[in-house]
Order: sequence, then structure tokens, then C-alpha cells
Amino acid sequence: MSVGAVPPGSLLELLQNRGYSGSDAIQNLLYPKLSDLKDPFLLKDLSLAVDRLERAFAAKEKICIYADFDLDGTSGLALMWTGLRQLGFETVLRYQPKRLSEGYGFHREAVEELHRQGVTLIVTVDVGITAHAACERAKEIGMDVVLTDHHLPSETLPPAYAVVNPNQGDDSSGLGYLCGAGVAFTLLRGLKKRFHEKGIAEALDLKALLDYFTIATLTDMVPLIDDNRVLVKHGLVVLAETQRPGLRALLDALELSGRPLTSQDVAIRFAPKLNALSRMENGVLPIDILLCEDRATARELMKVVLENNSTRVQLQADAEQKAMELLKDWTEQDFVFVASEHFHRGIVGLIATKLAQNFNRPAFVGSLDPQEGIIVGSARLPQGSDGCLVEALGAGASVLARFGGHSAAAGFEVHLPKVEALNSSLKGHFESLRRQPRPLEIKYDLEMSLRGLDATFMKWHDFMGPYGVGFEIPLFRFKDVQLRGVRTLKGGHLKLQISDLSGRSSVDALLFSPAARQVELVGGASAGSFEILGELQWNYYNGQKTMQILVRDLKVQAWQ
Repeated sequence: MSVGAVPPGSLLELLQNRGYSGSDAIQNLLYPKLSDLKDPFLLKDLSLAVDRLERAFAAKEKICIYADFDLDGTSGLALMWTGLRQLGFETVLRYQPKRLSEGYGFHREAVEELHRQGVTLIVTVDVGITAHAACERAKEIGMDVVLTDHHLPSETLPPAYAVVNPNQGDDSSGLGYLCGAGVAFTLLRGLKKRFHEKGIAEALDLKALLDYFTIATLTDMVPLIDDNRVLVKHGLVVLAETQRPGLRALLDALELSGRPLTSQDVAIRFAPKLNALSRMENGVLPIDILLCEDRATARELMKVVLENNSTRVQLQADAEQKAMELLKDWTEQDFVFVASEHFHRGIVGLIATKLAQNFNRPAFVGSLDPQEGIIVGSARLPQGSDGCLVEALGAGASVLARFGGHSAAAGFEVHLPKVEALNSSLKGHFESLRRQPRPLEIKYDLEMSLRGLDATFMKWHDFMGPYGVGFEIPLFRFKDVQLRGVRTLKGGHLKLQISDLSGRSSVDALLFSPAARQVELVGGASAGSFEILGELQWNYYNGQKTMQILVRDLKVQAWQ
């Protein structure tokens, strides 16, 4: 689009309904500029962190980047490792704890091992904000820790050399929406700026690192506002054009090459394949894909990626079915809690997401280890909820072995004898908020007719992205829709052929993982009209590109 152009009337109305009422606000949203990024040194302790890294560079110290095992941490690790090498740092090690055997966190034992390897400076990515023991041990043995994280801190901070976290209490940067890799990227921006000011030669290409930044930001479900929106808007282009062998091979394998990428492509199709590697731990990890430098190796790794994802999908489906069976007699109205030894530890977060969606309330799901007598779990909020899981778990801090995370996604560990006490504390917390589960209610952006869906509309719809948390993909209401045909796809999804009442405007629609009532409704809707709430997307199949509606809900009578 040419700079200054604005969307057609209905989409312009949508933006205005979302609060973008002025011309400047709309232009800034549609045409974000990298030059508008905030000064990285607004982050508390970033100057101190840059000072320490500059000193390590001058002294040729051995550095280790210690990152969380999720895709935010892994992308941040790839970003920071690549960036430091481009800046000229000579010895940069990498460390990630194993999800299943070591668990989440910045661990004291790892600090001691890195000390034995001669590391003098550890830079954490997406982890460490509650790691008092590890930071204290590092200090005892003469190691410095530059802690970068975005998770919510406890009342006191670990004794690190520098704590770079926009969500610590006295940080006034306004960058609290950054993910872990985003904080790491901001540190690299500050370091590049310092090197430039001091005339230190470097070859850091920050824009080229935006593929890693984009993967992390979209998978960690942080708000797509301000700097995040600017960087992801540009980063989707960088990722689509990437020549990194591992990322290129994955895009090819998923048939995402040769076309523009959307945030939904990354979050829904691309990222889960990488995440499955760390969840299953079968010898290949996401970092191996992100940093792969050889095309032949990348193609071999893709076989493992796709096989591993198939295993994860089956495990998840079985676990979700088991969870629903275990919860059939659940009576608590404010949350759900379920644990089983049949739940693979690497997929409890995925199960929690599904249960939160199905029950429309916070879901706590645990993997039970009878031998260790412990439950390792994840918690998720339903979409659109404004609660805080860290606060909910904090109400049971005295009975938990550990916990942490975000408002909408958190992790926890609890010993078996204390599960009942944890449930009691959760019940008390939610009762104290006097909150009842909300009725399943979906708010839409605009009412549309199928006649209004043309190439120009879709071109602007896509250009208005990226979509995500804080700027959700538009949801449209279509009335007076007729069902012309139904086809069941693999996995139980339904492909619908729909049209307006005249039959002159038709489009395909996808009903993904339909609920029983939706299957029943579609089966009996051959006559008469009904309404659809749905998102717009492109369907790429056999070299053809066609518009389709991703159905969020449908019913015969009108919504009240």
C-alpha cells in the first residue's frame, strides 16, 4: 500500500471502533516505522548491563547465554548468540535446561557447571527473575549475572549484577509488553548503540534478527502494540524471506514459502512444530533448527520435526479426552484442576489451554509423577479473561514447591499431599474476587454481507495486520447465510460451503474442532438460514489461493 492510503469504509469503521479515531493514529498503525522505536536505555539497568558486556568484550571473557526452553527463550537465545557474535564477542556458550529432567528456571547446579567451564559472565534470556539461589551462588563464586527477563518478579529481586526486566516495580520504560526475546533484542540495541558511540567496529544487523524476534513475540502471546507491532510488522517480511537453512526448510515443509506470512501462520502453523521438539525431547531441539547452517542437515531435521509433531498431536488428543473424563463430575464453578500420570509433562500447557477454552474459566493441569510424589503443571486463562494466574497461584504459595509465569499463563509444582490444600487456596482466591464464570460470549467487530468480501477488502484486511493480543484479528458477523454443503476433514474438522440467500455470493468456511452442538446444528441446517461469527483468511491448496471464513461460532437464531 502507498503510504497515506486508508482502508475502505467498513474497515476504517472497524479501526475507529477500536479507538483509532484520528488520522495520525491510523497512519501510525498502518505504516509503523523502525525509527519510532523507544530508546533502549529507558529500560532500568540496561546501561549497567551494557557496561558489563562492554567490559567482557574488552577482556575477551567467556560468556554464557542461559535461556528458557520455550520458544520465546529459544528464539531469544538464537537472537542473543547471533548478535553477540556479530558484535565481535569471541567465546559465547549456550545453555538451556531440559524441560523434562531439569525443569523451568535458572538453576544453581547449572551455574556451578558453567563456572567449572571457565564462564565469568552469564546473560539470562526469558528466565531468572525469581532465581535467588542461582544468582546468590554465582556471586559467591565470583561470577556475574546479567539477568534479562519479562516475567513478573517476586517482592525481592535476585542479587544479579544487572536486572533488565520492564516488569520490575521501579522500571518506568513502558516496555512491559516485550517478551523475553524482546528484552534481549532491546539489550542488543543498546549494546550496538554503545559500540557505535565508542567507535568499536561491529557487524550487527539488527533487522536481520527480526525473524527470531517475531517467532518469540507471536508465540509468547504478548501484546502487539508499540515497539512490538513495529518490529513484528517488519519481522514477518524478514521471516518470509529468511535464508537461514533451518527456518527455510520448515517454511518449505509447511508450504509457507513463496507468499506473505501472517501472524496466524507463525503462531498456529509454524511455531507448534518447533515447540513440540522441546516438549518431547527426542534429541533434536528448537535451537538446532534456528541455528542450523547447512541446508542438507536442515532437510534431515525436518523429518524429525514433522514426526515429532505427529506424536505430540496424538498425545495431546488422548490427554484432552482423558482430562474431560476426569472432569465430568467437577463441580467447582470458578476454575478447573486436573492431574494425571497419563499427561505427558511437555503438553500440560496445551491441555490447559484447551480446557480453559472449553470450560471458559481458568484451567490448572498437572502431570503426576507417582514415584517422585509431585505434580508439575501449567495454568491458562480463557481468551478475553482479565484475571491473573500468578496472583491465583500466589494465594497458595505456602503449599507450592514453586510457581511463576504471566497473568494468562503460568507454571507450578506441588507435592501430592498438598494438592487438596492448593485447590482450597485456589477456591478461596477466586471466591474472594466474587467472580462467576462468564457466559460464553463472543464480541464481534462488524456485521458484513458475503457480497462485501472481495479482493480489495481482503488486501486491506491483511495489510492492517499483524494481528494478535491487543490487536486481535477482526471478527465478523454474517447473517442470512445458507449452507450449500458439508464435508468432514481429517481430525473431525468441517468444511462448509455457504452462500447468501440469493446464492450469488458464496465462500468456503472452516469449522475447526467443532463442539457437539455445532455438529448437530450443521447437520440439521440444510434448510433455512443461520448466522456465522468468523475470521477471514486465505486457504492455500494445490497452488490455488482462495478466501475462506474460519468459523468461531454459528447458530440459527440471531444473537441477543
